[in-house]
Amino acid sequence: MSDFVSSFWSVWITVIVIGGIVGLAILLVSQKSKRVEPGEQVETMGHVWDGDLEEYNNPMPRWWMGLFWLTLLFGAAYLVAYPGLGTYKGLFNWTSVGEYQAERSKAEAKYKATYDKFLKMDIKAVAADQEARQMGQRMFRTYCMQCHGADAKGAKGFPNLTDSDWLYGGEPEKIHETISNGRKGAMPAFGAAFGEEGVRNVANYVLSLSNLKHDEVRAQQGKETFQTVCAACHGAEGKGNQAIGAPNLTDKTWLYSASQNNATMIEKSIIETVTNGRTGVMPNWKEFLGDAKVHLLASYVYGLSQQAAAPASK
Repeated sequence: MSDFVSSFWSVWITVIVIGGIVGLAILLVSQKSKRVEPGEQVETMGHVWDGDLEEYNNPMPRWWMGLFWLTLLFGAAYLVAYPGLGTYKGLFNWTSVGEYQAERSKAEAKYKATYDKFLKMDIKAVAADQEARQMGQRMFRTYCMQCHGADAKGAKGFPNLTDSDWLYGGEPEKIHETISNGRKGAMPAFGAAFGEEGVRNVANYVLSLSNLKHDEVRAQQGKETFQTVCAACHGAEGKGNQAIGAPNLTDKTWLYSASQNNATMIEKSIIETVTNGRTGVMPNWKEFLGDAKVHLLASYVYGLSQQAAAPASK
């Protein structure tokens, strides 16, 4: 209600609500005066079924009337105590935002000691703590799984957090930095500059960097363009630059491909990327979650990649 730019809607809602209650009260009073004396013939509603079945116009039972009055009184009392009449805040000044903040403050006070304990620990140590992993997992599935998936393996355009491939670095402090401050990555569009054939040539050269099926002639033609233009971000060897979030093009990890193995689908995604460019945004969470929760999340994500990198037991 506080978002209304005009008081009209507040007045309109108030009039409708109060008018409805008053109208129902008048209806109940009018029905109260109806009585059927003993022996008196009750009028019918004029409806007839099966030749002789009629509907009597009997007055409302008193128990029903009593319940209806109680309902109206409860509704009126509620509207006095709580919001419901336009911008009127109620005697208790209750709001859903205030309720949420109170519950959140209560929860933070309850778990503050635990958060503070982990905040003082190194991220690697927190990642090895069972309780911290469970808390981090719950937080991840609340705030992060919408993009990265419940298993943290990502999706097209959203990085897999369980492998060793990192755009901005997989060290604990880099993961913490990413979650805390967010990231904004951009790949410029080169379709107009390279032309259709030039884009296909560069795409085949990129495929060759990962030893995937490619056209050797096109790859050789695309190499010069790559070394002249693309190497500025991705490096002469195509291994990327984590300082600016430029991906490694030699490790067979394709962020925007629906397949990580099908060369045809990978080539299509590379052509699309080079032609149209890409823009990736990771929101910052420090202001919303605070340092302690960011620290836990960073530890959980770091732990995911370490589990994947750990050698299998024999």
